[in-house]
Amino acid sequence: MVAAAVAAHGFAGVYADVNAISPQRVRHIADETRPGSAVVDGAVFGQPPGEGRATRLYLAGADSAIELVASLFTDSALHVCRVGDTLGSASALKMAFASYQKAARTLAGIAHALADTHGVGDQLTAEAEIMISAILSDPEYLPSVAARAWRWAPEMEEVADTLRAADLPADMAEATARVLAHWEQNRDQYDLPVGLALSQLRSGKGR
Repeated sequence: MVAAAVAAHGFAGVYADVNAISPQRVRHIADETRPGSAVVDGAVFGQPPGEGRATRLYLAGADSAIELVASLFTDSALHVCRVGDTLGSASALKMAFASYQKAARTLAGIAHALADTHGVGDQLTAEAEIMISAILSDPEYLPSVAARAWRWAPEMEEVADTLRAADLPADMAEATARVLAHWEQNRDQYDLPVGLALSQLRSGKGR
């Protein structure tokens, strides 16, 4: 690991890690660095800069270290955003976003493979084009998901059966059903506070 090699050489400057890694790994890297050095936790969002596109670089760590890293991108197409001084927070943001984005793209592949198996690929695409939901940008919608989890979970189990019959991976459908079970006691509670809906996903508190 690069961080370990840097630590082994007694590096005493600013080490910035902008790989897609867990907050725990970032903190481990910080623990391994030489006293007097500084670790900056970073996360990159967006496509490569160009044609009016600006990539975002989120940074967390000590102010002086962040300022040094940010200065490298002054007047560039890379927009630096400060998350705070808590190491791991930038990586946590990346992990949270990737948990949705990567899984959603993978689910799209499974959905289209299933539709293709049954000859309804064009119809699936047409239905998808009608959808206007801004899912990740609308957390206020989550209580309605919790309220319907009691009937969505069995539906996802049916989806899993259908995928297995088509010789396709059913893992994500099965996992979705298990996650929905955290909200099974919130049947039709459309006025559930967002914070409570989120907290029930932690350590099985909703069951």
